[in-house]
Amino acid sequence: MKAAALQQNQHHLNPRTRKLVTYTLFALIPLALLHYYLLVPYPIPIPASTSPSHSQSQIHTTLNPSSSSGVLSHDEHDAVLQPPLKELENVQNQTLPQCDYSSGQWIPDDRGPLYNGTSCHTIKENQNCMAHGRPDTGYLYWRWRPYGCSLPQFDPSSFLQIIRNRHVAFIGDSMARNQAESLMCLLATGSRPELVYRDSAENRYRRWIFRSHNATFSIYWSPFLVKRIEKSEKTGIRHNRVFLDAFDERWINDFESMDVILFSLGHWFLIPGIYYENDQIIGCHVCPEFNHTEIGFFEVFQKAVRSTLDEVRRRHVEGGDGQRERLVAVMTFTQAHFEGDWDKAGSCAKTQPYKEGEVEMEYTTGRMRRTVLDELERMGAHGSRVNGLHFQAVDVTQLAMLRPDGHPGPYMYPDPFGNGKTGDRVQNDCVHWCMPGPVDTFNEILWQLVAQTALFS
Repeated sequence: MKAAALQQNQHHLNPRTRKLVTYTLFALIPLALLHYYLLVPYPIPIPASTSPSHSQSQIHTTLNPSSSSGVLSHDEHDAVLQPPLKELENVQNQTLPQCDYSSGQWIPDDRGPLYNGTSCHTIKENQNCMAHGRPDTGYLYWRWRPYGCSLPQFDPSSFLQIIRNRHVAFIGDSMARNQAESLMCLLATGSRPELVYRDSAENRYRRWIFRSHNATFSIYWSPFLVKRIEKSEKTGIRHNRVFLDAFDERWINDFESMDVILFSLGHWFLIPGIYYENDQIIGCHVCPEFNHTEIGFFEVFQKAVRSTLDEVRRRHVEGGDGQRERLVAVMTFTQAHFEGDWDKAGSCAKTQPYKEGEVEMEYTTGRMRRTVLDELERMGAHGSRVNGLHFQAVDVTQLAMLRPDGHPGPYMYPDPFGNGKTGDRVQNDCVHWCMPGPVDTFNEILWQLVAQTALFS
């Protein structure tokens, strides 16, 4: 009846009016479509299938130095950023827009972190800034906003659902440990992890399991990724010995059990080291006392990254897993924020992020970041994804560079200014990150990358 009445009314309009109505309708249609697409948030986390992975059909809860093929949540999504589950199911098989998380800005966020310094029991003492008495709290109330897309607040339930029946391994230096502990704190807000292995008081090797999801998370200390004999200041050995064509057996022996691998390295290449290939010394970094060729750390850093990624691809392809999906992600380098020399009471006293343009990326930082990106691009160019092996960069260099306020500074120790100590006599940590703090954003990006690649859907 209404349609008929409308049609009858249209006959009473003069030709000029009818033409105006027609043009108006044609103008409104594209505007409506544009409005719709601008409101659709992306990236969209994809829910994982709950069916067990064939690679994790057996669970081992021990980790030993020789061979442990072991395998071992929660605030809601932002209502505006996260679509209903039905919408997620509809787009699960579609190609989602890729988000460049590396470029953006820090914006104020009054929601604050998901955890605090007392509720999480996996924080390394030196990064527990809240418990150590850091007086300012403004550093907790910022969020990273990428340009052109959204980065949802971390959802422990979503992450654990994606990683159900699988093994996530953090491999590398203390920055890898810092990020792994952050992830455990984030996940613990929804489901309590069970620590099933710890090597010693140093916490260099640890393993947790979330039995509700049969999900395993491990930390492997391996600051060069390749084989090394570490320096020992106590015994007068101040150089690391690094073998660029051999691999750290501690993590490489467990490779087959890993589904998501996160590598983090860089800072240890800046300290004195002797480097080997074919059991022959090819050079030394910062070693004037030896008759060795001085070798730049950029070259050996690139060699370590390349040989590790090549070995990962070789083992994946030759492992007989067919189309098994595996994600290998590499963190990009993050520069320190010392004002002054690190070993001469250099500090990082700022309490707010830098604004864009306030600080420039250091040459070393930029080149090491570029090395990681180039090597990952090379792996993609070799067609590794055809075999179910996915390579990704977790490019946090820019966002980390803008957060001089996110480090422990003097609060790497409890009550650092007690007993009459003054600022010029207190050591600062301007490399690692307070927890909670900016490092939690690293894991928000990791969560999105795992979801985007649809590895486990």
